[in-house]
Amino acid sequence: MDLFAGPGGLDVAAEKLGVPTVGIEWDGAACTTRRAAGLATIEGDVRHYGPSDFPDADVLAGGPPCQTFTVAGGGAGRRALDDVLAFIKRMVAREPRDQIDRDLAKMEDERTGLVLEPLRWALEAIDSDNPYKAIVLEQVPAVLPVWEAYEEALRGEGYATDSRILRTEEYGVPQTRKRAVLIARKDTEKVSLPEATHRPYRKGVGRESGDGRLDPWVSMADVLDRPYLFQVISNYGTGGDPKARGRRGSWEPSATVTGKISRNRIVSTTGEELERFTFSEAGRLQTFPSDYPWSGNDIGQQIGNAVPPRLAIHVLSAAFEWGSPSDDVLGKLAFWNGARSDQAPAAVGRVPRKRAELAPMAAVRS
Repeated sequence: MDLFAGPGGLDVAAEKLGVPTVGIEWDGAACTTRRAAGLATIEGDVRHYGPSDFPDADVLAGGPPCQTFTVAGGGAGRRALDDVLAFIKRMVAREPRDQIDRDLAKMEDERTGLVLEPLRWALEAIDSDNPYKAIVLEQVPAVLPVWEAYEEALRGEGYATDSRILRTEEYGVPQTRKRAVLIARKDTEKVSLPEATHRPYRKGVGRESGDGRLDPWVSMADVLDRPYLFQVISNYGTGGDPKARGRRGSWEPSATVTGKISRNRIVSTTGEELERFTFSEAGRLQTFPSDYPWSGNDIGQQIGNAVPPRLAIHVLSAAFEWGSPSDDVLGKLAFWNGARSDQAPAAVGRVPRKRAELAPMAAVRS
């Protein structure tokens, strides 16, 4: 069960692992892409649903929006984070939900409460005696204190947990991107986030330098079909000075892919303007299949907001205690081709299907 499912990063990973998925997403553009990909999709608000609507789901995943407390500096962002941590304690204490909802409605920004939704789903599943076997959550690094509070809550409910900041290039993603990731597993003594498989990127340090036990990081040139060297000039300036904008060569990993990736200039090594990234290329930098059917509006934003599927495969495999994914499994990300086209789940509308129609979610092997 994927909350805040976006265009399908976590779901692409799960499907390639042979795990059927259902995602809830309220952004219509992302839902258009999901349906084009054949991913089971409910277009709606996660607050209007709960575990009882999906009784066969045994894995909970998601990346709730968190802009209200990731504001740079202190002030409002810090206060919102303190509010979220206080609400977590109230939820674990099983304070009546109507009281919590009443106080959440007083918040300046309603998005503050969305980061609490995965915990609501987890606790409701526990209280109905049908707990999720595994939980996987991810967001920007500033969310780590929330995941740590989740850890304390979930450990008190009988879960083993682990959370920390992961660097995507250390898992073979051709991009430097940091994510705060939490995994939790029921009925086990210990669960651990995946160990790095590739060396970290450091500017000015060659890809072959470092720990010989790890593979070199992956460059843009390794995954993009451009038969020439190029440099990417970031859309973001430093202190308003265009000359200070960051640059990455095709022989390096991409900088973090954002929703503004189409604004990044691409130039030859001699400064000649070149074609900017296509949606397929931007998706490949996020490790989506090259033929993933990006659709609808704001495709650049969809891509920038997504979870890199290759990172997700590593994280899901760790949460399921399946060990490191094989090269064969990771290689399946090269193409989508309708995912499991012979049995692709039908997209659903704004209301959940009847329980009898939900595909079994046997994601965790016994």
